[in-house]
Amino acid sequence: MTNRRSERLLNLLIMLLVQRRFVSKARIREILYPGQSEDAFERMFDRDKEELRSLGVPVEVGTLDSYFDDEVGYRIRMDEFALPEISLSADEAAVVGLAGKVWQHATLAEATTEALRKLAAAKVPVDVAALDIVEPHISVDEPAFDAFWQATQERRAVVFSYRRPGSEEPTTRHLQPWGVVRYSGRWYAVGLDTDRGAERVFRLSRIVGAARLVGQPGAYEIPEGTDIRGIATRLAPPPQAEVATVLLRAGTGHGLRRMAVSTVEGVPGPDGLTPWDRVQVLGNAGVLADEVLAQGADACVEAPESLRHEVRDRLTALVAGGAG
Repeated sequence: MTNRRSERLLNLLIMLLVQRRFVSKARIREILYPGQSEDAFERMFDRDKEELRSLGVPVEVGTLDSYFDDEVGYRIRMDEFALPEISLSADEAAVVGLAGKVWQHATLAEATTEALRKLAAAKVPVDVAALDIVEPHISVDEPAFDAFWQATQERRAVVFSYRRPGSEEPTTRHLQPWGVVRYSGRWYAVGLDTDRGAERVFRLSRIVGAARLVGQPGAYEIPEGTDIRGIATRLAPPPQAEVATVLLRAGTGHGLRRMAVSTVEGVPGPDGLTPWDRVQVLGNAGVLADEVLAQGADACVEAPESLRHEVRDRLTALVAGGAG
């Protein structure tokens, strides 16, 4: 069954995105939070706004009437939310990637349909074309994303096997997830490591097999004022740009080609059947791995070895996740 809070967040995202003017708090309460008391509505609405903002959604506050500033409204400006297709920074990619992941996520398809139905029933004009900006731009999924996203929404603990850098054998870890965030081109789960009693970040691509939700919903609370992105920035390895050499099938890999510092056309390729180009690209390792994996059989990493291992490990994790 679709998680109610996930559905409500989608409702709020859609409602504020498709409106050209600010939407009053009273209107939002009437349509999206019916039957809630004033105090309950304020708590839920504040928490939902902050969760959208933590995902990188620019929820804007403004006055409904330029002559009277006593009533405020909310909206999401398309020109601020729609990020450029070219030269995405790591932070920009995080916004588009996570919004797109939520939008495309199969288990939330029912919530998306229900959100549009509710808004239409309430006679809220919905411009579906405005939703095109949240189509996913990061096409490589992490198998563990589903479990951690669901656990965050339901406040349930997660048990998983995790392979640390330089370690051959994974260890069992226990986490109360506070959120999932994309940083430095990689997905991280942020939360309380109950084995160590401290906040930790775990890179989803290093999770081996399936992550399991344990315990009852509502088992813990996220500490007030928690900054998911700030924790990831502080605890995760800092981004490092590097030069990589990638073979691309001719006519493919446009995202990587936009990052190119040099290109040699017509070189021998791994299949010996079609023309290939040797492209040197400069970028963060996680972003480069995303781009390479998105090309499937049309891309092959020649160097550095660390990027080859990154791509191999991500593919191994995908296979293991599918098997689990």
